Amino acid sequence: KEEGLRARAEAAAAWIVPSENPGGMVYGAIIVGALLATESGQHETYTATVAATVVATLLSWLAHSYAVVLGRRLEGGQPVAGLALLRALVAERVLLRGTVVPLVILLGAWAAGIEEITGVTVAIWSVVASLVIFELIAGLRSHSSLRELIVDVTVGLTMGIGILVLKVVLH
Repeated sequence: KEEGLRARAEAAAAWIVPSENPGGMVYGAIIVGALLATESGQHETYTATVAATVVATLLSWLAHSYAVVLGRRLEGGQPVAGLALLRALVAERVLLRGTVVPLVILLGAWAAGIEEITGVTVAIWSVVASLVIFELIAGLRSHSSLRELIVDVTVGLTMGIGILVLKVVLH
């Protein structure tokens, strides 16, 4: 019975978190969480908040991909390759996947007519929850003991609390 439960949990984990470059997804979630924490409903409209979030997310993806390409060039003295940045953008696209949950929540709150500051707060909390879930998935994939899972979840929660602290400090 326990093996069946673990197998179902691992199948769900594989669906939620990609096996290829999962760190990029985590990075994307943290970026959008930190951005929303600094934003915290400062714009007068959802349109401005969503636009700022999407533009900053795309810029982060481009910057991260560019840094990967330039880093490789600096390490190996490689010349500029015409398609290197495009390949990096494709490889690092998983960063965008990490931003989906908070953006969908933000858009859903907007569609439901929820006050913007509340929608932003709920989206930030979704990032905190995502980080905890990512840690749980990592623990399941590494066959962690219950004690190790508790440590994993605590690490994710601590990172999420860091995002919440940023919100409190700035506002």
